[in-house]
Amino acid sequence: MDEPQVPDAEQSRPDETDALLSRLRLIEDQPLEQRAAAYTQLHDELQQALD
Repeated sequence: MDEPQVPDAEQSRPDETDALLSRLRLIEDQPLEQRAAAYTQLHDELQQALD
């Protein structure tokens, strides 16, 4: 069976991908109010990185 294609960005930055996934898992374990604030902060950081 064919394996799914991994975008080049994920292949070249596995540490960053792992860090993001770990951070998302931590956020998911938080209570709703804290989770919302953490997602907002993460969104702002990612937006800055793209700008």
